[in-house]
Amino acid sequence: MSTSYSTETSLNTTGKHPNLHGIRSRNGKWVAEIREPRKTSRIWLGTYLTAEMAAAAYDVAALALKGGDAALNFPDFVGSYRVPESPEPALIRSAAGEAAELMKSFMEREDEQHTHVANDEFIDEEAIFYMPNLLVDMAEGMLVSPPRQTTTDDRSFGDTSDCDNLWSYH
Repeated sequence: MSTSYSTETSLNTTGKHPNLHGIRSRNGKWVAEIREPRKTSRIWLGTYLTAEMAAAAYDVAALALKGGDAALNFPDFVGSYRVPESPEPALIRSAAGEAAELMKSFMEREDEQHTHVANDEFIDEEAIFYMPNLLVDMAEGMLVSPPRQTTTDDRSFGDTSDCDNLWSYH
């Protein structure tokens, strides 16, 4: 799953996230809860460090309560979640916590890969090979005309069809 799930942190006045369902900000952390279908009660899913973790917890609860038709924050992760067999609030909370941890580990791997790629972008060959003007010398080498070669064959200026050397001048 190579899709990046970075989210914006601009909040509206209620603390709800502008793009993710079922979560809101409270005291610098993210909380998730879900309303039970055909009831006024809600199931508390927990408090999490990131919006993505809380959104993953909501996704599992939505799958457990509403099934495959639920609107999800991260539909690419559906196959990765453990969805409880029954809509028992304790089971849903437990599965929500597991989903949040799964999202946390995914985000950490994404950060490691991004950092690793960023670190591999520049390699200082001059320092590695102790050749202090390597790139400058290479660039200057591209500006130099190729050396003249002396040949002994008697080709005329106009006959270049059987020329075997690209840099031969006559």
